[in-house]
Amino acid sequence: MLPSASQTDKTASPRYLSELGRFIRDTRFQDLPPHVIDRCKRLIADCFAIITAGNQSDELKALAQGYLGDPQQGNSWVIGTRHRAAPRDAGFLNGIASTWHDFDEGSTPAFSHPGSQVIPAAVAVAQELGVSGRELLLAVVLGYELCARVGMASKMRVSVHPHGTCGVIGAAVAVAHMKGFGEARMRNVINVAATMAMATNRQAMLDEATVRNVYSGHSALAGQTAVQLVEAGFTGQRDGIGFTYGTVIADGFDPQRMVAGLGTDWLIMQGYFKLHPAGRYAHAAIDALQAALATVPEGRLAAADITRIEVKAFQMAALLSGKHITTSFGAKFSIPFALATILVHGRSGIDCFDRSAVENPAVQALTAKVDVTEEPAYTAAYPGKQLCDVVIHLHDGRAVRGRCEIMKGEPDNPHRPEDVEKKFYDLTVPVWGKERARRLYASLLRLESIADIRAFSAEFA
Repeated sequence: MLPSASQTDKTASPRYLSELGRFIRDTRFQDLPPHVIDRCKRLIADCFAIITAGNQSDELKALAQGYLGDPQQGNSWVIGTRHRAAPRDAGFLNGIASTWHDFDEGSTPAFSHPGSQVIPAAVAVAQELGVSGRELLLAVVLGYELCARVGMASKMRVSVHPHGTCGVIGAAVAVAHMKGFGEARMRNVINVAATMAMATNRQAMLDEATVRNVYSGHSALAGQTAVQLVEAGFTGQRDGIGFTYGTVIADGFDPQRMVAGLGTDWLIMQGYFKLHPAGRYAHAAIDALQAALATVPEGRLAAADITRIEVKAFQMAALLSGKHITTSFGAKFSIPFALATILVHGRSGIDCFDRSAVENPAVQALTAKVDVTEEPAYTAAYPGKQLCDVVIHLHDGRAVRGRCEIMKGEPDNPHRPEDVEKKFYDLTVPVWGKERARRLYASLLRLESIADIRAFSAEFA
């Protein structure tokens, strides 16, 4: 039952929202711990790389050509292309590209991908305004924090895809902070942005529908729009987050979780980077597969020697059980395909999930031999542990086994920095060239020393 007018003070902000407003107002760049700054720089670099790769796809090239046919002039990159555009257009296109290969950073505690939701809007506006690298870094950290905390405090429905929801709030906070919004206007931006979430659906992903990638672009576009609405005098609900995430797209919202550890438990430190271009829950099975392969000579098994593969996993991973894969997009959300293509190719690059891989008879034949089932005990242990078992049965009667308890990339099982750096170069060198990619990476890792992001962008035009 909704509260009556007599039960609710329609003018006072909820306590948690006032606390968030003060936190955003009072936090300065020098208040950020060094490890948070370093993580944010590496997150922005990772996002640049995946956007660069995403913008090379035929669909994104066609969209940019049509979408920017008569663009408003602007200073913002469509990253990895020759296009410059207005922040709204660049943020929208880069947001879509950020999830095109499903290579984007994410947060298990937040059940979302804050980086790809916040950074496209933040970078586009930073380039237009010409703010400093420090201002951009602080804006991204604060936007990430708000996005991740909404996800963490909400009981999001399984049917709702996390892109295009709490990311709108994170993008709006980042943009509003760079524009110098005070506490009251920031609270209004949060409330306005909270009501602008898309009615996203997870089934689109499972149906191999690439429209799902628009969700992240929506976060960048709607976040910037929320700021413009407040600048024009629009108002939001008293508690936009509480209502939207308590009754509309989620089955509950805990305001105490929104502020617990605020300013000390930085959620950006609890995120993960991806080294495989596949849905995050598939990584548990990929890690278990790699553990199994580590027990055999040279770490390889011939596909022809395999009779079947059994996978037991937690519920969210078990949803990725499809075998009838017809598109590159669908390949990223199928554990059977992911295991098959890695076994056939011996690696997990973007090309291992592209159209040629989908059309590869050996990959398709092995995909058909993989069965994924849910293990209720593993579901009960999630998200604290991401348990998954893989058993590979061979024609000679042997069974090769591997197990994942904590997925690689999680804070308790981090990737090696050199592996994340290699990913950057793998994605950017084909587009930027080795020397320009090297200069870009070095520049992104010293963002705090850059005085003007617009001038920095012009250097790489």
